[in-house]
Amino acid sequence: MSSGKKVILTVGIIFVVVVLFPALYIKSTYNELVRMDEAIKGAWAQVENQLQRRYDLIPNLVETVKGYAKHEKEVFIRVTEARSRVANAKTIPEKINANNMLTQALGRLLLVVERYPDLKANTNFIRLQDELAGTENRIAVERRRYNEAVRAYNTRIRSFPTNIIANLFGFKRAEFFKVPEQAKQAPRVKF
Repeated sequence: MSSGKKVILTVGIIFVVVVLFPALYIKSTYNELVRMDEAIKGAWAQVENQLQRRYDLIPNLVETVKGYAKHEKEVFIRVTEARSRVANAKTIPEKINANNMLTQALGRLLLVVERYPDLKANTNFIRLQDELAGTENRIAVERRRYNEAVRAYNTRIRSFPTNIIANLFGFKRAEFFKVPEQAKQAPRVKF
């Protein structure tokens, strides 16, 4: 092999190692981060679908309980205020916080129900309560899926050398949908 061919071969190998391989790695990593970011957005959309379902059930549930528990005004006000916060939340952290507050307010509403045996026997209330329970289960499933997508994404953007590319292209950590500390405690029913 002539020295000219050796030089061309050497330059070609250097080009592949120094330019082409890193460029392909960056492209591949960037596209993977985009896919993961979109997976988070898709998972969040599913969470929002279930939160909206719950949001839509609340007025019927409140009205049914109001018919029985007319003097429980403070509980109804808290549920209404929390529902309003959900409607006005714009960012994912605001939505998470507002929905956690709504979960707490609903817990208080369901404690009121325990004081009214006739209400617990009302078929309309039972149906609404079953729908709400099913929706809460769906929310839990979708929240878990969302948090799994967030965990995978956050782990990936913090791992070396992906963290360099993530920082270069402005990929930021995603927010987990955490359960508030108050919700971890079982409610107390007093008669």
